[in-house]
Order: sequence, then structure tokens, then C-alpha cells
Amino acid sequence: MKSFSYYILCAGTVCLMAGCSIYKPYSRPEMEVTVDSLYRDVEKSDTISIASVPWNRLFTDAYLQDLITIGLRQNTDLRIARTKVEAAEAVLMKARLSYLPSLSLTPEVGISHAADQTVTKTYHLSASASWEIDLFGKLTNAKREARAALESSRAYEQAVHTRLIATIADSYYTLLMLDRQWDICQRTLTNWAETEKVLEALKRAGRANDAAVLQAKASRLALESSAVSILKSIRETENSLSALLAVSPTNIERGTLEEQQFPDTLSIGLPIQLLANRPDVRQAEWNLAQAYYATNTTRAAFYPSITLSGTAGWTNNVGGLVSNPGSWLFNAIGVLVQPLFNKGINISNLRQAKARQEETLLLFQQSLLNAGKEVNNALTQWQTANLRLEYDRQQIVTLQEAVRKTELLMRHSSTNYLEVLTVRQNLLEAELTQVQNKLEKIQGVINLYHAVGGGL
Repeated sequence: MKSFSYYILCAGTVCLMAGCSIYKPYSRPEMEVTVDSLYRDVEKSDTISIASVPWNRLFTDAYLQDLITIGLRQNTDLRIARTKVEAAEAVLMKARLSYLPSLSLTPEVGISHAADQTVTKTYHLSASASWEIDLFGKLTNAKREARAALESSRAYEQAVHTRLIATIADSYYTLLMLDRQWDICQRTLTNWAETEKVLEALKRAGRANDAAVLQAKASRLALESSAVSILKSIRETENSLSALLAVSPTNIERGTLEEQQFPDTLSIGLPIQLLANRPDVRQAEWNLAQAYYATNTTRAAFYPSITLSGTAGWTNNVGGLVSNPGSWLFNAIGVLVQPLFNKGINISNLRQAKARQEETLLLFQQSLLNAGKEVNNALTQWQTANLRLEYDRQQIVTLQEAVRKTELLMRHSSTNYLEVLTVRQNLLEAELTQVQNKLEKIQGVINLYHAVGGGL
């Protein structure tokens, strides 16, 4: 028996040396994507990032801060993400406990009785123990895989967290934009009503006709219809925001668009910081690590798993201790030969694991590309909105002067009423566009903050 155990030990040592690579921990592989090239037209020495700014310092509106606080506490998606983290923690605990031996206790009581015989009672108390020796990394890789899965779920929770903040902020500022457009429409309707009165007076004086009055009235009715559409958008946005907060649809208390303040300059940091700041990028890399350890686990299946087991018990039949300490040897022998008769299952599992690992590597690379794209797009959005706002300001000043002069000409000369209506319509469109561009600039800040991994 000792000689046979010696050969088993030697065989196990050879297999252990052959499987040393199974214990190698995950390290980031070389990728086709060059991280330093993710940003375009950005100073390479810029190491400060807007991602380091807490959300309540970037979004200073008190109403918005209250909404974000409620959302972080009650949002359904975020609460589900937290339960995923708890489930992953339980899986990791299970993987850690797999290093310990398993113990079981089996008490039995038997009663037998035959006719004209005394009742016979038998008692059995047996205990068994088994312990798998992790010579070839199966348990170690399973634990590391569970750890990677836990970190992936934590990164997913953070991704939901940051996306929720960005979505609530975007919905809130959209409401402010719609409020401002509603105010512009109401003010324009008031001015349009005055224009109708002027045209009515000119008609009575013989200087205008019915066509001018009807055209002015039709333009006012079209504007009133647009105002109703704005009210519809306000209600729909409030309903969407209420759903994000996990509350029944309600009116959202809010400030005004003119009160909002943001930094004049935005810093996005270095591209390499995306690897640490972006939760979706971290999640993609942890998924890659998880697939790496899963591949190692399938490799370990080619090597024998050695399990030590034994049983001990007591029974009143013989009144003493019954044990079989040699049973572990036969169990170990059975496991040693088991990989030879798996009908290609281990090979198939390994190929699937390698394919999954390659898939997660490609997804990790694509997550970096998507992150770089989102940062570049958000920065461009913010910059171009700034330029458009300056053009909008100049256009509105010009059109306001044009409205004033065409109205004077209509009252005191033969200027066509259509010129007044056209200029007023252009002014209205310019003012609505300016409000839209203000929202576009704010959305650029929100998107950039989210794109570089902000949201703490």
C-alpha cells in the first residue's frame, strides 16, 4: 500500500508541475486599441478630470440635488443592481468555503418487531468527512472567478449609479428648457395679439385688408397649438422623471434655466484614466478576468482532483467504533482515472471557455473605443453649443431691431404686413433655438461628466 501511495504522489507531482500556469493570475493583455489615442485634439499633459468633481458640486441646483438623492435611494434599476452585488458576494463566500472539508452526520434509528418476539431497536451514528486537495488550481481559479464576478457586479452597480444621475439631470434641465420655451410662446402670443389689434385698426382706416388680419390670426393660432405641444412635452417629461424616482407621476418642483451655472472650462484628464473611472470599462475588464479564470478552471479539469475522505460511526449492534480510514485511497484512484473517460467533454469545455475569453477581450476593447467616442462627442457638443449660443445672441438682437422697425414702418408707411409677420416668426424661432442650444450646452456638460466616469 505504501509503495502504491508513493507512485500516486509522484504522478501528482508531475501533473502539478505541468499545471503551474493554471495558477497564474490575470494580467491585462496587449490590445489592438491604443489607450493614449482615444482622445482627439486634447492636451496630453491634462491630468485633471471633471470626473473627480462630486455630482452635488457640479449640479448645484437645490431642486435637482433633492431629485438625485431620491433617485439614488429609490430607483428600481439601482436597487436591482445592488441585489446582484449581494448575490455575487454570496457566490464568493461559497468559493472561499470550498477549501474547507465537508462534514456530515447521519443518525439512524431502526425498530423491528415480529410476532411473539421482543421489539428490537438499533441505533447508528455515522460521520463522514471529505476534503478536496487543490493541487491543480480548480478551487483557486473558481475563487478568483467569483472575485472577478463580484467586482464586475460592483462596476455594473456604479455604471447604473452614474447613468441614473446623468439621466435625472438631463430630464430636469429638459423641463427647464420646456418651461422657458413656454414662457417665450406666451410672451410672443401677447405681442401677436397686439399686432392683430394694430391690423384691425389699420383695416378700419383703410390701410389694411381682411387678408392681413386673417393671416395674423392664423399665425397666432399656430403658435397656440405649439404651446399646447410644449405642455404635452412637459407632462411627459415629468412622468418619465417620476418613473426614474420610483414615485407616482407628479408635478416636479424646479428652478429656471437662467439660474443654472456651470464651469466655463471642462477638463477631461488623460485617456488612461478611463480605465479607472469608467465603471462600464471596469466591468468589461472584470468580465475578461472572469473568463480568464473560467478558462483556467476548464484546464484544471484535465488533471486529477484528489479528495481525501473517511467515515466513522457507532452502532449498538457491535457496541464500538467502526471506521474505514483506507477508503480515501480508493476514492483518489477513482478520480485519477476519471479524466480519461470523459468522451471529449473537457476538450469541448476548454474550447468554449477560450472562445468566451476572446469574446470578452473584444468587448473590453470595444468598451474603450466607445468610451473615447463618448468623451469626444460630449466635448464637441459642449464646444459647438457655446459657438451657436453666441450666434443666437447676435441673431436675436438683430431680429428684435428688425421687428421694431418693421412695426413702425407698418404703422406709418405702406410696408406690407407680411414683412412684420415674417420677422416676428423668425424672432420666435431664434429665441426657441437659443433655449434649445442652452440645453445642448448643459447636456454637453452632463454627457462629458458621465463619459469620463463621473458620478460619485
